[in-house]
Amino acid sequence: MSDGPTATKHVVTGDVVSMKDHRTGKTFDYPVLDGSVGPAVVDIRKFYADTGYFTYDPGYTSTGSCESAITYIDGDEGVLLYRGYPIEELAEQSDFMEVCYLLLEGELPDTAQYKQFLNNITYHTMLHEQLQYFYRGFRRDAHPMAVMVGVVGALSAFYHDSTDISDPRQRMIASHRLIAKMPTIAAMAYKYSLGQPFIYPRNDLSFAENFLHMTFATPCEDYKIRRSVARAMDRIFILHADHEQNASTSTVRLAGSSGANPFACIAAGIASLWGPAHGGANEAVLNMLGEIGSKDNISEFIKRAKDKDDPFRLMGFGHRVYKNYDPRAAVLRQSCHEVLEELGVQHEPLLDLAMELERIALEDDYFVNRKLFPNVDFYSGIILRAMGFPTSMFTVLFAVARTVGWIAQWREMIEDPEQKIGRPRQLYTGHPKRAYAPFDKRS
Repeated sequence: MSDGPTATKHVVTGDVVSMKDHRTGKTFDYPVLDGSVGPAVVDIRKFYADTGYFTYDPGYTSTGSCESAITYIDGDEGVLLYRGYPIEELAEQSDFMEVCYLLLEGELPDTAQYKQFLNNITYHTMLHEQLQYFYRGFRRDAHPMAVMVGVVGALSAFYHDSTDISDPRQRMIASHRLIAKMPTIAAMAYKYSLGQPFIYPRNDLSFAENFLHMTFATPCEDYKIRRSVARAMDRIFILHADHEQNASTSTVRLAGSSGANPFACIAAGIASLWGPAHGGANEAVLNMLGEIGSKDNISEFIKRAKDKDDPFRLMGFGHRVYKNYDPRAAVLRQSCHEVLEELGVQHEPLLDLAMELERIALEDDYFVNRKLFPNVDFYSGIILRAMGFPTSMFTVLFAVARTVGWIAQWREMIEDPEQKIGRPRQLYTGHPKRAYAPFDKRS
């Protein structure tokens, strides 16, 4: 297995963007860099040295923080590509382990590579036994994301042989360990909250099947794994595996730029994902459905959603990035209806309400004209609810899936010779320099 894929470098076309400093009358030229697809970028690395100015871009919404060959998004056209492959094709024809290999190594595996990778992941799923005592230090009612942040960060105290980021082999081992152990860590967090015994991983199950088994089985009886449920779980993992330079991925890269070990970097990513504006969207969908309460109330809440002066918003509709449709949602919509049918919960009140809300929104001109289609969070929240997951576990499952994306981005960052320690600048608006005054001189 390779140490990691070599990124396709940017292309310097000779185009420049000229900027004139009207204070001095000087003009400066900055090269335009073209990627393989998508918007070009202006290379402003010398901007401060040339002009004495910093650029100002809160949230970095117009700033390229890195060069990457992993994931591409076209929000206007509803496109999501992993290493060039459309997400719809991967979700339909691939499985999560194959997608993990693709994200890490840059190409789809052949049969031998797939079997070796699957073996590497499967035989890293167990946790060090002493970590059970670590769990017992948490309160039973601790949020599982708090447990995840603590346990993943603590892995560096247990696996010293894979924390040297300068060693390609150690980077690879750490990558495999994190992908493999994250479902075990997540399932144990759930079991701990219930007061149930931990369930050990099984090597005869697939990644998704193993996670479901560790989460829902008990020592008293076997857990029956339904094929459509395992497939939906696998698809959820695939669809959430990476999403370009979002908040948590940028957090992992920023933490990693200091040379921090991979376990600490992924723990930082989990902490960022925990934010309700990022990883908590599918949980917000269920909370919204609970607020609506009944199908009889849908028309009232639809009316409120159209009122710009009303703070109520339909959660799970539209997307900050996708201005057309969320390509992941179309895939999960099919799985959603399959899971509800197989589990026989089509008429469970909250899920029945969700399906009616989906039908009305897809037919309402207000939502159709504004392209406010149900997004991936709408369907994933419904599926996870039907599977039996409490809302507190939704973001945890997101972290399980996103770990491979974080790791791929972290490895790419480590292996990029142009990458430096992250150091954003600021527009300072505080006091200028002033003298210290003793107590009796302060007004």
